[in-house]
Amino acid sequence: MAKKIQKRKSREQKKSFEPPFKIYWVKQNYIFLFIGFALLLAGFYFLAQGPWNSFSSLVISPILLFIGYAVIFPISIFFRKKKEQKHSQENEVATGKS
Repeated sequence: MAKKIQKRKSREQKKSFEPPFKIYWVKQNYIFLFIGFALLLAGFYFLAQGPWNSFSSLVISPILLFIGYAVIFPISIFFRKKKEQKHSQENEVATGKS
């Protein structure tokens, strides 16, 4: 008869797999998002003021719209808080605790 092979139990904990599409938005992400929406509203407001060749339509609104679309929205999407767990593990290793 064939012998049954028993699996060894490892004492190490398996590393948890974090999916790439996990929602990680925190309060700061939403704050940046609302700041971006406010800049867009202000930009479109200045775009609609006065004639087409006014200072606000040609200078102020494009600057506000660019900052909103190209700076604030990407920050709100890519901003991620650093994990505290890694920091605490480094402190334990530095002090000699295992």
